[in-house]
Amino acid sequence: MSTDTRQVDLVGDAVVGNLARAALFAALTGVFAYVSFQLPVTSVPFTLQVLGVFLAGAFLGPVWGASSMVLYILAGVVGAPVFAYGAAGVGVLFGQWGGYLWSYPFAAGVVGLAAHGVGDLVDPAEVGLPRLVGGMVAATLVVYTFGTVGYAVVGDVGLVTALLAAAVPFVPAELVKMAATIGVVRSDAVVAR
Repeated sequence: MSTDTRQVDLVGDAVVGNLARAALFAALTGVFAYVSFQLPVTSVPFTLQVLGVFLAGAFLGPVWGASSMVLYILAGVVGAPVFAYGAAGVGVLFGQWGGYLWSYPFAAGVVGLAAHGVGDLVDPAEVGLPRLVGGMVAATLVVYTFGTVGYAVVGDVGLVTALLAAAVPFVPAELVKMAATIGVVRSDAVVAR
């Protein structure tokens, strides 16, 4: 009687590597959520979470960038304190800021699609600046659309009021996050190449 001791790969190495990178960017986004503070003109907190969304899309592409944000949301839903101010739980997804969170997988996918297209991943440092910036602008529109609509529905306010409270005050900060993403992507210090 003989026993077969050949190794069986249940999941390929590429999937394991991509999942690990997705988890890393999900964790990074959770860390960025801890940079949270209130602006005097709105009840929506300022955070660095969208920087994590931009970086996930730029480095992981459309599928794994979006997947990393799904992991981020799932971590918060099951109780990890990874949302703004260290909040957690499913209730946050249906609260005043929930629209932003729902947008993150889509926004990361948009950045990833702009940077990498639908084929194999490319070195993000080689992506043309117009494509990268265009992807981040489109992703910002996705985030603000979800965030504004969510704010309007939960706050029972009109879309113009919601836009003025949930999007307009944050535009300058989004430009800084875009510049930071470009700096990280173009940095020689990035080892992910």
